[in-house]
Amino acid sequence: MAYTFDWNVALTGQYGGWIIDGMFTTLQISAVSILFSMLLGTVVAVFRLTHLRILQWFALAYTEFFRNTPLLVQIFFWYFGSHAILPEFVNKWLYERDFEFAAGVIALTVYTSAFIAEEIRSGIFSIPKTQLEASRACGLSFIQAMRYVILPQAFRIIIPPLISQFLNLIKNSSLCMTIGVMELTYMARQIESYSFKGFEAFTVATLIYLVISLLVSFVITQYNRLFLRQIKY
Repeated sequence: MAYTFDWNVALTGQYGGWIIDGMFTTLQISAVSILFSMLLGTVVAVFRLTHLRILQWFALAYTEFFRNTPLLVQIFFWYFGSHAILPEFVNKWLYERDFEFAAGVIALTVYTSAFIAEEIRSGIFSIPKTQLEASRACGLSFIQAMRYVILPQAFRIIIPPLISQFLNLIKNSSLCMTIGVMELTYMARQIESYSFKGFEAFTVATLIYLVISLLVSFVITQYNRLFLRQIKY
């Protein structure tokens, strides 16, 4: 007996609402994780360039550990082990809210920030050292020189690899379904369980991931071109 495709299952009614809810959860967890991973990655990258050995060693250990361990393991690590690592008041605050969502954000943030830190560091290395020396000679501290002179230029250089990291984070957010985050993949799995229309559900989810990724890439690329045009004029 031939399989009967029913695309309305994943596009309309209750199941269509599940897909929309999952999409918004995916966007939320991705946006929050991108913001925190950028901030944390920038801090770790600057730590690698300081003259304080302890900060250099910490940043090196951080990037090597989180880049070389599977993201799924890290998600389980933060979900099951956060109570043993984080302070009690932090755990209490997380449990009073959406703990699964918070654990997913933490895992995605620390994992992606390790890669972003290396991208930022490579961008900083592409800036002539004389600019940092000139900034210090003008009376700026190391942090001020990084903030006002070096980092703005480095971010301009590393936009293409940053886009790749952002897109990877959006796709990696699907792994958060394993700890109960009701994002897009989780909802597609639920539709398959209730309706046995897994092909339709996961096809729609795949297309939504594709559209989100293309939109993010397009928006950042257009911003990059607009910024370059403003610099020229």
